[in-house]
Amino acid sequence: MFMKKTFYSVFMLLLVMVMAACGVKKPENSTMKKTTEMSQPTGSNVVDRFADIQVLRYDINGFDNLSLNQKLLVYYLAEAGYYGRDINYDQNFKYNLEIRKAFETIVANTKGKDNDENYKKFLTFAKQFWFANGIHHHYGMDKFTPEFSQSYFIELMKSTGAKLSPPAIEAIFNPSMYAKRKVKDATKDMIVSSANNFYGEGVTQKMVEDYYSRIIDKNDPEPIEYGLNSTMILKDGKAYEDVWKIGGRYGKSLEKVNENLLQAIKYAENEPQRNALQKLTEYFKTGALKLWNEYNILWAHATQGDIDYILGFIEVYGDAIGKRATYESVIQINDFEASKQMAVVAANAQWFEDNSSIKPEHKKKKVTGVSYKVVQVAAESGDCSPSTPIGVNLPNNEWIREKHGSKSVSLGNIIAAYEKASGPGMLKEFAYDQAEIDRGTKYAALAGKLHTALHEVIGHASGQINKGVGQPRETLKNFASTLEEARADLVGLYYLMDQKLVDIGLMPSLEVGKAEYDGYIRNGMLTQLQRLDMGKNLEEEHMQNRQLVASWAFAKGRKDNVVEKVVRDGKTFYHINDYNKLRTIFGDLLREIQRIKSEGDYNAGKALVENYGTKVDPTIHAEVLKRVKPLNLAPYSGFVNPILELVKDKTGKPVNVKITNNQGFVEQMLYYGKKYGTL
Repeated sequence: MFMKKTFYSVFMLLLVMVMAACGVKKPENSTMKKTTEMSQPTGSNVVDRFADIQVLRYDINGFDNLSLNQKLLVYYLAEAGYYGRDINYDQNFKYNLEIRKAFETIVANTKGKDNDENYKKFLTFAKQFWFANGIHHHYGMDKFTPEFSQSYFIELMKSTGAKLSPPAIEAIFNPSMYAKRKVKDATKDMIVSSANNFYGEGVTQKMVEDYYSRIIDKNDPEPIEYGLNSTMILKDGKAYEDVWKIGGRYGKSLEKVNENLLQAIKYAENEPQRNALQKLTEYFKTGALKLWNEYNILWAHATQGDIDYILGFIEVYGDAIGKRATYESVIQINDFEASKQMAVVAANAQWFEDNSSIKPEHKKKKVTGVSYKVVQVAAESGDCSPSTPIGVNLPNNEWIREKHGSKSVSLGNIIAAYEKASGPGMLKEFAYDQAEIDRGTKYAALAGKLHTALHEVIGHASGQINKGVGQPRETLKNFASTLEEARADLVGLYYLMDQKLVDIGLMPSLEVGKAEYDGYIRNGMLTQLQRLDMGKNLEEEHMQNRQLVASWAFAKGRKDNVVEKVVRDGKTFYHINDYNKLRTIFGDLLREIQRIKSEGDYNAGKALVENYGTKVDPTIHAEVLKRVKPLNLAPYSGFVNPILELVKDKTGKPVNVKITNNQGFVEQMLYYGKKYGTL
């Protein structure tokens, strides 16, 4: 299964407000100041600022225009999403829920310590924990390092009545234990080395691989997503899948999820939507992955109506070997005007497929069921909150996509919130010249939105796997997500310099494409390194993908000086000398990565990622951190959600759903913990 989310990054709107994860105490040579030195929120929609994070607020436009039934549908879908929140915490690390409850008790019962430096450090640590849904950095996966002592923490617990087991306390303060939530290093046992909670004690990578090699039928034309919704444990010395379902692991959470989904079904807008929701509740009851396939088919065809949702165990980024999925939910309302403007992308899906640079035998003869909408997010939970994607393309199962199609959404109000909080600092610091700055200022926002649309709608929907090859998550293994994101990015890049986009009215000129090329190379080669600690290699799949594409293109174009590296006054810049040749290079790489996917060429995919997507030049990295530091920007951003409140009349009948949007970050985390705690 491949991750089909698009995350907001500097190359898209020239911001550093990338939604990925929360912060961690940085070493001295990092871009981060210490917690107590961080500036306070300044933007009109900035709710909080701590460590390397800013928390923003988004609006839900058009909610009042919905009918009462539609509002109730949104409300119950949102409630269903929130009640699965505990699952994601537990998936990320086995002590997370215990730690979270202790933190909630401490913060809720501590007064008068606003000027206590140790308490400030603890509160920042707690905020980082809440933002990451656990004790490990959501993007970098490293464990947070507390700036306060264990003895001080124990005093806090005693004074507030908080409880925490000795092993959980040791997990917080012992730096050698549970150091990284996900380890993607092929030289190690990635399961044993990773601190996530997808695998029980004693389970090794070889056990898991042997288990699935025995049960997977590679000739099955309609396979399930093996391992998607279970914890693998040892039972009588053998690998066993402990399925996430009602009556099983995470059953208490899923009961509350289903309870609200059943309420939502009462207000479904149409029969296809109702059927899909009903199938989803059946799946949560049984955990049967055949039902998950059936649900995804129904969901992919349920394209009518104003309300939609993403909910369940979907993306496998959290698992180093790409099997097990984290829980997430995104509840969304169609933005009719914006969707109408962008519908031309989906309408031309077959043209894009036919004119791609990939080999003819890897092209789809008929692109099926592609839809694209710009939406207003109404609620997010689990792995999509507080850090959120800006675009999603689902379902992930490749044969369902090929046979039944897919749905793509761009989260319009999330993008708008990022734009509202934006600033020009990164562009001015890292752009090669004034012409690049001017082009970025004028066109980068549109370019980023178009790239997102092309990435989601055309990129993930394009290409086909050769018969009998098997699913990419099985053939390409731990490199599948990185290669898929690179492939989808390359589709967007290839067409952003095509006159077709001008002719169909998506952009005024090819200057928009040039702005995206500038930003992509700049980000892949330089600016994204601000999110990485010195001495680290790239492990997060989106970061690997962007460096892979940019560095491969730079290397292949070196002979013709297509992209020029310029050092000026001790600062490194990358300048594109020939945009058309760069487009050809992007097309060549797209063709190769599609071949790798279509043929299941693991070795070639591994070589691409390891040679171009993981290694970091320490000299360039140090330079980037030095240049970014004076800008005092938060590398990561996320959101608090508006609160949806059910309004009833004297008889208890629902008459409205009211929105309030004024909670602070800490306030919301305490509210969620109290209201939606299930495990």
